Amino acid sequence: MSLTRHFLTDLDLSPAEQSKVLDLAAAMKADKYGFTPYAGPQTVAVFFDKTSTRTRVSFHAGIAELGGSPLIINSTDSQLGHKETIADSAQVLARMVSTIVWRTYAQSGLEEMAANSTVPVINALSDDYHPCQLLADLLTVREHKGKTAGLTMVYLGDSANNMANSYLLAGVTAGMHVRIAGPEGYLPSAEIIAAAQIRAEETGGSVVITTDAAQALEDADVVVTDTWVSMGQEDEKAARQKLFVDYAVDAEAMKLAKDDAIVLHCLPAYRGYEISAEVLDGPQSVVFDEAENRVHAQKAIMTWLMVASGLAQDPRVEL
Repeated sequence: MSLTRHFLTDLDLSPAEQSKVLDLAAAMKADKYGFTPYAGPQTVAVFFDKTSTRTRVSFHAGIAELGGSPLIINSTDSQLGHKETIADSAQVLARMVSTIVWRTYAQSGLEEMAANSTVPVINALSDDYHPCQLLADLLTVREHKGKTAGLTMVYLGDSANNMANSYLLAGVTAGMHVRIAGPEGYLPSAEIIAAAQIRAEETGGSVVITTDAAQALEDADVVVTDTWVSMGQEDEKAARQKLFVDYAVDAEAMKLAKDDAIVLHCLPAYRGYEISAEVLDGPQSVVFDEAENRVHAQKAIMTWLMVASGLAQDPRVEL
């Protein structure tokens, strides 16, 4: 069991491993059906405790393109975590499927699943992290900027959420200078910041946490935002819109970034709130490339984990 590799947080890949996964994603994008670690077809169980469009479609399509059979399971369709313990479910599932993907709430559930599974477990989003999204985002940055190392990436808005955590951790892992800007009380935890700083020392990246959006945006290469109202926060919508208004990614904000800066948003986006229609639909936006890259990045991490865990072989996959 100890040999099995999982992808639960952005730090589960070393800087060198992250780079190899991104290389693999680019190769898979160029050769859509050329990699078949799930030939058989082997089954991949994909659990959804939260609603989804991009995650559901990208995992389903990606698993099929890898020669596998996607088994999509909604929370109401299984006994996972309520009628059966996560540990028991993990041991049962590992005897039936080749990989477990889970979009859920508590990070602790994913950790318990992985601790009891002999097949890879992948975090398809939790309350704390969204590492698959970041692989897609970094692939997109590579495509449009030719590299990640040394670039400045700025995240604006609700900075106490899973997206800010993952942008911080994955960004410094890729050697980027990551600036996070949000209002007081909505910034990353001290634990996340400390972990990012340790990783940044290893890669040459850096971490800036600020409440000053203008300071963060200065000479940025990549500008990122996310919805101000996540699932479960609908009752706070009016208050949040007022709270985050100074962190909107609009034309005025983009004037502070580099002229050739690109804009990312993991979608769904709410035009006129966290991002203006002018920016989202404008020439600096690469959000639809970013959305497509979910498929390629997730195919890469699934394949890499299978090979790293000794469950598949492919000489083209670098560990």
